[in-house]
Amino acid sequence: MIIVLFVIIHWYSSLFFHSFFLHRYGAHKQFTMSPFWERFFFFCTWFFQGSSFLSPRAYAIMHRMHHHYSDTAQDPHSPHFHSDPWSMMMKTYRFYIDLFRYHFQPDPIFTKSFPEWKSFEAFAFSRFSTLMWIGVYISIYFFFATSPWLWLLLPINIFNGPIQGAIVNWCGHKYGYQNYKNGDKSRNTLIADIFLLGELFQNNHHKYSQRSNFGAKWWEIDPAYPFIKMMSWFRIIRFTPEALERPA
Repeated sequence: MIIVLFVIIHWYSSLFFHSFFLHRYGAHKQFTMSPFWERFFFFCTWFFQGSSFLSPRAYAIMHRMHHHYSDTAQDPHSPHFHSDPWSMMMKTYRFYIDLFRYHFQPDPIFTKSFPEWKSFEAFAFSRFSTLMWIGVYISIYFFFATSPWLWLLLPINIFNGPIQGAIVNWCGHKYGYQNYKNGDKSRNTLIADIFLLGELFQNNHHKYSQRSNFGAKWWEIDPAYPFIKMMSWFRIIRFTPEALERPA
């Protein structure tokens, strides 16, 4: 039971900081925060993503390119140019590494205003950090796994970021319904979104990329948004006007 609870908590905490800090703040600047809170959430993203940590800079550039070139050959991770999620994510990983190591120089329109902490990013994405977190996960399983079958859940902890990314980018551009014609193939994969905290409202998000609530219809619930809204009540963040825009 402890291991199952650990997998669930790790999945959703990692996903929340991916969605809140990397996606909504880093890539889209839907709200602002002070330098203190930016560093705080930078650390939290590393702490909760663990072995799946992503550089906010590289992520922001790649994600902005995804929106700009959505479902075209230049899209870093469109499922419509791959036969399976594995090949799509391998292309995504190689492109991310090129961005992280400055091997690829993107158009300047994609490189404006993102959170950056070079020294910490170098550590957080290092082999040492990755192996350290894998060691932590293995230790937790060693002490609390009451059945050998529970060890089958370990890859979810180690690769939760890539797994989440594969689900969002594959399902969110192939399966579900469309509220808007955006010129791409983005979809709202409503049922599966219970596992993705609003990230599978891809069609809504590609229409209103600066809007912080990814739900558009009254019955589309973005589970992450109430927590983000609460942060604004406590003045931890401040929404931009576009983030509160009402969808048509």
